[in-house]
Amino acid sequence: MLKYNICFIKRGEEILLLNREKSSWMGCWNGIGGKLEAYETIRESMIREIQEETRMDIEDLQFKGMITWTVDEVYYGGMYIYLAEVPVDFEYPTPIRTDEGILDWKTVPWIVHPENHGIATNIPHTLPMILEDPICYDHHCIYEGSQFKQMTSHVIDARMEDDGALLQEYLKQHANKQLSMA
Repeated sequence: MLKYNICFIKRGEEILLLNREKSSWMGCWNGIGGKLEAYETIRESMIREIQEETRMDIEDLQFKGMITWTVDEVYYGGMYIYLAEVPVDFEYPTPIRTDEGILDWKTVPWIVHPENHGIATNIPHTLPMILEDPICYDHHCIYEGSQFKQMTSHVIDARMEDDGALLQEYLKQHANKQLSMA
C-alpha cells in the first residue's frame, strides 16, 4: 500500500490548493491530502484529510489513480489521487491560514503554466489528465534528489481502489520494475 493521498478540489476553472508550511513541498502549492491511517480505506482517509485540512465535508470523490515516484534510483513511494468537484457558486472564501499552510483557489492555467516554479513539480504534468481523462493512471515520476526528471503514465484498473489484492500485486510488480530499471 502507498502511504499518502491527494485530492484536487475543483470549482469551475479553479482548484483549491495548499501552500505547505511543512515538508514535503514546503513553500509550494499542492493539493489537499496527507497520510493514510492503518484502520482506514483509501477513500475514508481522503475524506478525513479533506475535512481536517479544509473543514469541508466532501464525500463525492472520483478515484483517479496514483502518482508514484522513484528518487535517486533507490526509493519508491506514492500517493492515491482523487478529484472532487464543487459547484461554481460554492462559497469558500480564501485565503485561509491553517496549521498546514495557506489555502487558496488557483486557476488551472496558473497551476500548469511552465514558468510557475511555486507548484509541486509533478502537478503541471499530471493535473490536465486528472481533470480531463476519465481513465485511472499511475503517473510515475523520476526524481534525482528534489529535481523532477521525467514522468510516464500507465493505465491502471480503477478497481484497485477497493481491491487490496489487485492493488498489492500491481504495486509489488511496479515498484520492483521501477527500481530495477533505475
